Amino acid sequence: MQKKRFWLFLLIIIGSSVSSPAQYKKSDSTYKKCFVGTSLFVLFGNFDTKNPPQFFQLNVGYRLTGKDVLTLSFKTWRYAWPNGIHPFFNDAYYKPEEQFPGYVREFGISVSYSRFLWKGLYADLNVMPTLQYFIDESGERIDTGFQLFNSYRIGYHIKLCKDRFFFQPSLCITHRAYHTALPDGFKQLDDKWSKFVWGEPGLNIGFNF
Repeated sequence: MQKKRFWLFLLIIIGSSVSSPAQYKKSDSTYKKCFVGTSLFVLFGNFDTKNPPQFFQLNVGYRLTGKDVLTLSFKTWRYAWPNGIHPFFNDAYYKPEEQFPGYVREFGISVSYSRFLWKGLYADLNVMPTLQYFIDESGERIDTGFQLFNSYRIGYHIKLCKDRFFFQPSLCITHRAYHTALPDGFKQLDDKWSKFVWGEPGLNIGFNF
């Protein structure tokens, strides 16, 4: 099911990009500078029954120019498998032997800078410090931690409804640049996997004002 969703995501990118208009012109002063948004994974990712993320994301952004954008994102989610396992390409995801003895709940505020390169094509650097709660199988919090989670993203900005809304399909490399020590049972499983994951999809939507 995860792989089918990934290929559907790629088809959306290809199909949407064909007729997408160009990004805002540098000389255009009429574009709306502010926006709010979220990820479509908030809408359909939370239906996952094996690893329910209970995911929430709110993006608040400001366009410095027609090509430069700053965004703050407020996020929370939970996960029961190591972040180093790719959910689409690695069959170890969802395997019982790779599951944590409980789950991790994270709260983060990210800062991202986006630069438009050509028409709607953009690159994005996202840095997110997070607070981690480690929950055991009985539902008790056994430890807390801190993580610095980075994303390096390439995507396409698609204007909708006369630029009132937008859609941004993307792919990124995620990087767990730093984290404090994990509790026993979590650490042994997490240490088996890379701090980088390549090709994670993004499906952001937003409203301009």
